[in-house]
Amino acid sequence: MSLLHKVALSFVKNLGPVAAKSLIAYLGNEEEVFRTSPEKMIRIPGIGEKRAVKWDFDDALKQAEKELKFVDENGIDVIFYTDARYPKRLKNCHDSPVLLYAKGKMDLNPPHIISIVGTRNATEYGKQLCHQLIEELQQYNVLIVSGLAHGIDVAAHKECVKINLPTVGVLGHGLDRLYPAQNRATADKMLQNGGLLSEYPSGTNPDRENFPQRNRIVAGIADATVVIEASIKGGALITAEIANSYNRDVFAFPGRLGDEFSEGCNFLIRNNKASLLTCTADLAFSLGWEKNDVSKPVEQFMLPFDLSDDERLIMDILRQNNAPIAIDDLTLKANMPMSQLAMTLLTMEMQGYISSLPGKTYKVN
Repeated sequence: MSLLHKVALSFVKNLGPVAAKSLIAYLGNEEEVFRTSPEKMIRIPGIGEKRAVKWDFDDALKQAEKELKFVDENGIDVIFYTDARYPKRLKNCHDSPVLLYAKGKMDLNPPHIISIVGTRNATEYGKQLCHQLIEELQQYNVLIVSGLAHGIDVAAHKECVKINLPTVGVLGHGLDRLYPAQNRATADKMLQNGGLLSEYPSGTNPDRENFPQRNRIVAGIADATVVIEASIKGGALITAEIANSYNRDVFAFPGRLGDEFSEGCNFLIRNNKASLLTCTADLAFSLGWEKNDVSKPVEQFMLPFDLSDDERLIMDILRQNNAPIAIDDLTLKANMPMSQLAMTLLTMEMQGYISSLPGKTYKVN
């Protein structure tokens, strides 16, 4: 499929990731989204005239052409949500971005991923916890993700760089700049084993509203989120809350009562929003990890018994065929309305059960 249309989809104003995925599921692919007439668009379930009239697809295509030049000139990888390289854990989150821009050498689907978050005003206590945690995590074949902000974030990235542990920084702006600029040296080193990730195109400033959006990627891309130090208000607690909403594990190191930057961690533990963490062994035991567990693949998806009735029916049909099945044939065999089938297929694809192929055909993974 066209990379231009994939990038352009992310430039359509007032079209969020949930609606964008629904359009692709209903119409078959991203190119059809741009070819479909407004009259047909407003008849798609959940869209309607009020939403469709706000979408300027021509302008989005023009912006995408400029972005592709920037991407090509700067060695940036574009990862669409249907690509195999897209982080599978993040893909299972309903509001995950349709597109990610990546720079560096990164595998976003390793056996284990931990996100580390915390205050921008890290104390020596927090930095020491960060050092100890990452040093001990080295034996578990893990990728460390954080936000490359001041404080705990950059401390985590620096520790990874020291011991050559892969680490990825998720940014709240385009990859044509770095905020804060003081972390440029660390970011450059991260490109050799990990790198930088963003859903924002070039030219996007580090505006305040971007960082809560960034935090959902930090929370959704990992098996678990670890809060090292945090005040009662701030981005770390937002990330922890998002991780909880995704049914991901959250851990927090306790701090001394009365310390400003321990209040957030103690709040999370006290209100059962995070598990108490005292050592890396606690984390590994809770997640069922084994040391140097390189050969055993991590389970990314729901077990088969978690399938809905519609999903189980489609899975049975696909398994009974040795070749990919066209969506029209699936509709007949499943005796299911096209709109219902399209949404079910999208859900199954995002969970990693099936793959879509050219010609609107599907197969079991």
